[in-house]
Amino acid sequence: MPVLIALGAALLFGFVFGPHWWVRRAMQQHATERPDLPGTGGKLARHLLNLAQLEHVPVEIAPADHYDPVANIVRLSPENYDGRSITAVAVAAHEVAHALQHAAGDRLLAARVKFAPVVRGFEFAAAVVMMTAPVVLAFVHSSVLLALQVGIGIALLGVRLLFHFLRLPVELDASFRRALPILETGRFLDASDMPGARTVLRAAALTYLASSLVALVKIARYRRLLPF
Repeated sequence: MPVLIALGAALLFGFVFGPHWWVRRAMQQHATERPDLPGTGGKLARHLLNLAQLEHVPVEIAPADHYDPVANIVRLSPENYDGRSITAVAVAAHEVAHALQHAAGDRLLAARVKFAPVVRGFEFAAAVVMMTAPVVLAFVHSSVLLALQVGIGIALLGVRLLFHFLRLPVELDASFRRALPILETGRFLDASDMPGARTVLRAAALTYLASSLVALVKIARYRRLLPF
């Protein structure tokens, strides 16, 4: 039985943290600076937006790579904005692809934008519920009420997990239906570099899904509040 428990724990750990580890490894593996590349990720993003007649969409440096559909801005991390690497090029193309989705009126992206504030509201409500659970227990001394409160908090956090699963088609479309053809037809990378670019694009598409799986750990931690 202890062996089965250990094996189950290892499988669960791999399921939760495996995708997150793989995404980080894929990004780092192809982040080596390549002076032979024609430009940085930031310059490529600007070039691609101009080609798509999206000159009004800015490209900015930010802590993390993402496209902001509300402000209509492509944001790249410093290492990808200023970097000349396969990762920088592929990530820039992926984020520009989101801008192309927006310009084309992509319904899935529009749905993601519409429901994102709702999901943030659920996250805030979950935080309030979880933070007040010990206080409620201290005053009410009811394990049943505590179990109900923690259950509600876990359900609210589960909305975030579901949201990231549902946004996966948007990410896959950005990487493989838009960014990959751009890199292939535009010849921004040599043919020998394209396998690495595909890996990075896959990692970019799975970034939010990997983060949502790690969020399972947060949900499991809240389960410890229960006295049984």
